[in-house]
Amino acid sequence: MSLGERPPFRYDGRMPYRICGNTGLKLSALSLGFWHNFGGSSPTSEQSEMIHTAFDAGVTNFDLANNYGPPYGSAETNVGKILSQMPRDEFLVSSKAGYDMWPGPYGRGGSRKHILASLDQSLKRTGLEYFDIFYSHCFDASVPLEETLGALDTAVNQGKALYVGISSYLTEQTKDVLEICKSNGLVKPVIHQPNYSMLNRWVEGNLLNFCDKNGIGVIAFCPLFQGLLTDKYLDCIPEVSRARIQDSPLRKNEISEQNIRVIEELNNLAEKRGQTLAQMALAWVLRTDQVTSALMGASSVDQINNNVEAVKNLSFSPEEEEQIDKIVAKINLPKSLWASEA
Repeated sequence: MSLGERPPFRYDGRMPYRICGNTGLKLSALSLGFWHNFGGSSPTSEQSEMIHTAFDAGVTNFDLANNYGPPYGSAETNVGKILSQMPRDEFLVSSKAGYDMWPGPYGRGGSRKHILASLDQSLKRTGLEYFDIFYSHCFDASVPLEETLGALDTAVNQGKALYVGISSYLTEQTKDVLEICKSNGLVKPVIHQPNYSMLNRWVEGNLLNFCDKNGIGVIAFCPLFQGLLTDKYLDCIPEVSRARIQDSPLRKNEISEQNIRVIEELNNLAEKRGQTLAQMALAWVLRTDQVTSALMGASSVDQINNNVEAVKNLSFSPEEEEQIDKIVAKINLPKSLWASEA
């Protein structure tokens, strides 16, 4: 089969597609993110194989940001070269601006200067004419929200983005976003990308309900909690893992003996469901239609092949949900992860 050719099983119904908010846009229930493992000086055969494997399994939403790598920008360059060999109109590509990208006062934040400059740089690196979704990566309290949203509106009006979104905005900030867009006639974000997993549940209640009622899709990032909700830490902490890397997103207290015991309990439940722990964690995020897609990362083709099997069973009985709640209540994590917004 030639590169990018459509296999007979890509759209055979195994991968669900969910409507994003009140738009006509559909996202695959699982999306592939490039935060880690897609940087470097040039694309590798493994990176290409991971992307093609996900695509052939029906994953059609690919998620980037300007500073993904390492080094910054390299994920956009590498992924862009791989995607250039694939049918552009069969997949979505997103990128973001907001976190630090280059030195100086204009290299980060929510200003019009940074967002539009970063957008142009990202399009150049990826070799794309437009992004399907372009995000404000984070809320910037130092910049008027009208300015940030105005820059996103310009991106759409210039044809450089089809849709826009926001990431990691709190519920009150999201409410302000919609009010400002309505009052000023600006393009409304169609999607919100928050951190959400069974170990990080701050979005439950207020944010999910608000997005649902106002026609905003939700794509959950870190549904596997940086790999903690997989089987990699069940027996020991692998030498080659984020927990062994300095400045890792996983901190020492997050991989304590107590937490590993909790993960073991979750793994036992997953086995009873006929799933791996990672599959159950992804399915759990997708158990409600308030979540449009779950954003998975991957470091191997095997991980992708394992993760896409999660969509075979997205239902949880009330007893299973209650059991999960009791198990994860034992986890020792910062209390801020558990506190719902007032």
